[in-house]
Amino acid sequence: MGARASSWSAALCGLVLAGAVEASSHEDLAKAVQNPVANLISVPLQDNVDFGIDPGDRVRNTLNIQPVIPMTLTEDFNLINRIILPVLYQPDLADGSGGTFGLGDTSATFFVAPSKPGTLIWGVGPALLLPTATDDVLGTGKWSIGPSAVALVQPGDLSAGVLANNVWSVFGDGDRESVNQLLVQYFLTYNLPGGWYVTSAPIITANWEAPSGDQWLVPFGAGGGKVFKVGRQSLNGSVSAYYNAVRPDVPGAAQWQLRVQLAFLFPKGKKAP
Repeated sequence: MGARASSWSAALCGLVLAGAVEASSHEDLAKAVQNPVANLISVPLQDNVDFGIDPGDRVRNTLNIQPVIPMTLTEDFNLINRIILPVLYQPDLADGSGGTFGLGDTSATFFVAPSKPGTLIWGVGPALLLPTATDDVLGTGKWSIGPSAVALVQPGDLSAGVLANNVWSVFGDGDRESVNQLLVQYFLTYNLPGGWYVTSAPIITANWEAPSGDQWLVPFGAGGGKVFKVGRQSLNGSVSAYYNAVRPDVPGAAQWQLRVQLAFLFPKGKKAP
């Protein structure tokens, strides 16, 4: 569950309407990149380092490659395609040394969102978990599907919202455990001058197949970032840290996580100067 949870931090990708984004300044683009259903093409590279994994106080690393590609469905609705491919290093918990490197399960979500939303920005659609892992310890071995929804508001420089999904396994390796996982990510961002922002976007998960008392992972933390340009390329960089205040008492559960992200941004409409 940990690899899938960290991959969903891609949920923060912009903060304006799902309509055409015309970024005229770093401040405008900073708001655009915080909306999960914004009409903004982005290619984030997000590295999540999990520390304090028992036994042995080990470290796990997950690099998420997570393109977000919007498409026009009709005059009134857009389709936001979000694909997340994790590249993992999973420490070998049984031996206390060494580990496994490879691809994890691919997450794919397809949000249908109004192209001209009102005060409440929203999107709904299916969430899929595809068994693309190159090793059993890196994935579930199951094809899973479920509903996903996101809602957010944007009063002034403050943006707040929540994204949630639950997926269930439908078929796959009969020797592997069934999948029934909830994910809830709330996000709160305050935009500052010059493209800077502060943010908190912890990812709460529940594994309903786990025993009672070992189902929930509840982190708390915050970070900051900035939208900037290198040449003509717009970028969004951020760093944040989260402490897992509630976590399963099982091998592989991390104490805290460092999240570093660099996203390549391709606004539609006018280019940022």
